[in-house]
Amino acid sequence: MEVIIIFFIAHWYLSLFFQTFFLHRYAAHEAFTMSKTTEKVFFVLTWIFQGSNYLSAYGYGVMHRMHHAYADTPKDPHSPAYDGNLFKMMWKTKKIYSAIANKKTEVEERFTRNVPQWTPFDLFARSWPSRIMWGAVYVLIYWQFATVWWLWLLLPVQWMLAPVHGVIINWFAHLYGYRNYPVGDTSRNFLPFDFLMMGESYHNNHHKHGSRANFGGIRWHEIDPTYLLILLFDKLGIIKLKKQKELKVLREERRQKQAA
Repeated sequence: MEVIIIFFIAHWYLSLFFQTFFLHRYAAHEAFTMSKTTEKVFFVLTWIFQGSNYLSAYGYGVMHRMHHAYADTPKDPHSPAYDGNLFKMMWKTKKIYSAIANKKTEVEERFTRNVPQWTPFDLFARSWPSRIMWGAVYVLIYWQFATVWWLWLLLPVQWMLAPVHGVIINWFAHLYGYRNYPVGDTSRNFLPFDFLMMGESYHNNHHKHGSRANFGGIRWHEIDPTYLLILLFDKLGIIKLKKQKELKVLREERRQKQAA
């Protein structure tokens, strides 16, 4: 039983890390830079750790930029304000993402500029043979180590981790939580201490400062684990953090506190 629990938790956080680090903060927001070789390494690592629910950096990056541009309007790819329930929202998001990733819909140039693409690899990683292979790997691990029946209930979640991670933020973080900023949408900080989503749940902070690498740091308890890893990677020379964006936010926060 312990093996399956460890496997599930490890997969949850590793899949989530590459989603928030590579797809979200790098592909969508360009919060830091990396070499083209390093970029390809992260493409492959994202495929390994997202596995059966691998997301295209191009599809994710473009759709997420559209979300910020049209947040909580009829053009938003995913919004509780316009989708009847979370399942309808997930299906609508899936259709829009697929159309973008397959380049079957026209997208404004502002949403595609500098979004990383590796088309041959994406075609392979998003293919059904790849998804079925990873799904079969998960089944074999459960077959080998699941000692009680209820552990099998975790398997469908692992098959769909990326959509699960997405709906936690795109649905619940627009309905529940607190707000640091009166932005023009319904984004909220879902968790005061984000132990679950590696900083992603500081959604209101993120909608205020979209290109900032650090989603937390506005209140003392808002610790963003992914940002700590970004700082480490920057220190090691794996990436180059755009520090001017961080300093701009800190100066703005300091001015607001002094004014208050």
